This record gives sequence, structure tokens and C-alpha cells, in this order.
Amino acid sequence: MISQSRQCPEIGLLIFDLDGTLVDSEADLALSVNATRSRLSLPPLSTAVVSSYVGQGVEVLVQRALAGQTSREGIASDIAFFKEYYRRHMLDHTVTYPGVREALAALDGRTMAVLTNKPIRFSREMLAGLGILDYFSSVYGDGSLPYRKPHPGGIEQLMRDTSRTARETMMIGDSETDVLTGRNAGVWTCGVTYGISSKTLERTPPDFLLSDLRELPRLLNGSQAGGFPGGDAGGGRA
Repeated sequence: MISQSRQCPEIGLLIFDLDGTLVDSEADLALSVNATRSRLSLPPLSTAVVSSYVGQGVEVLVQRALAGQTSREGIASDIAFFKEYYRRHMLDHTVTYPGVREALAALDGRTMAVLTNKPIRFSREMLAGLGILDYFSSVYGDGSLPYRKPHPGGIEQLMRDTSRTARETMMIGDSETDVLTGRNAGVWTCGVTYGISSKTLERTPPDFLLSDLRELPRLLNGSQAGGFPGGDAGGGRA
């Protein structure tokens, strides 16, 4: 499925979200959250509930998962515990989504990068552990930039790094946070329907919507220069 009857120009820079877009990390995130809750003698949360907390970084994830169950002083210790537990277990069950490896191989030759709110150390280790780090010219995450999505600074930095314009750049992700990040930077946006937060795309639709990342090479290779985001679905600038 390729949704939205829009055309995009030649895209030279593809920026991917990580969790929910390239990798299915729901199980390991939920297990790590529940290990943190168990430390406080709290019952486990369902994977669906934990997944609804994902996308704004580790601190927000832990704070939401422990809402009202820990002191302001104790939350720093809880976050530290989560980070250490997750670091040791983040690849126990995490895998790339079906079609991701094929899509990255088909897109090889274009400049690709990762922009995530996940801590940069975890992000690089995860990509390396899954064998896909070398596809990306840059990986930016929490700790490598002074801002997080939906702030446009990460995309703007990547455009500076690669000498690409907004017209030549696309943000690909599973959540409204990714779409808003792209809109805030004035670039093309592409959503995927299979990810952790894909339901949020219903209220914040991207320029393009894919059900399988293998559709992305076909979309880009078959596209012709046309309009720029800013119509019904997009929020970019000329």
C-alpha cells in the first residue's frame, strides 16, 4: 500500500526513525520496564501499555511507567536501573521488521541516516548488533544533540551534514512525532503502518503512508518531480 496521491522530487537524504520503523523492540522495552517495576514491587504492565509510552526518550518512558509510584528523588535511580537492564537485554528479542533489510539494500546508494529519541549509545549498539549500522552515514539520538524530536534540529543538522535541502529530504517513521519533526523541518514525511505508534498517524497524516518498507524504493525510484509538502497531508515549506 502506498497512500496519498502525491509526487515527490528526487530524494537524496532519507532519515529513519528507529523503534517502530526499522526495529521491532516492543518486547525488550516492555520486559525492561517491568523489571524496573518489579524492583519496586509493582505488577507488570502489558506490552501494549508500555508501547504507548514509547517515543519521547527513556526518561519519559520510565516516568510514565512509574507514574505516582516513585519519589522525585528515586526516579533518577529507577531510570539508571532501566538503562542498565535494557543495555544488557535490548537484543534478546528485538529484530528488524519484515522487509527492512531488503529495503535498505535496495536504497543503498542514497544517503541514509537514523534520527531517534533513543539514547545514542543504545541506538548504535542496536544497529550494529542487528547488522545494519553500515547502511547509515549518521546516527543521531539522545545525547548526541541538544534537542529531541519533534524539534527539527536533528533533521536540520543532517541536512547540513549532507548538503541536502529540505526539498531533497524525507523523514520516515511510525509516529506523529516523526511526522511533526518532518513538518517542523519542512521536509517530506513518510509513515509506516506496522510500527509501535502507527495509530497516531491517523491524527497526524504524513505525505506518504506505507504498509511495508519495501514499498519505499518503489515509491522513490518511480517518482517524478512534483509538488512540495504543504497541501492536505504535508506541512513542509518551499
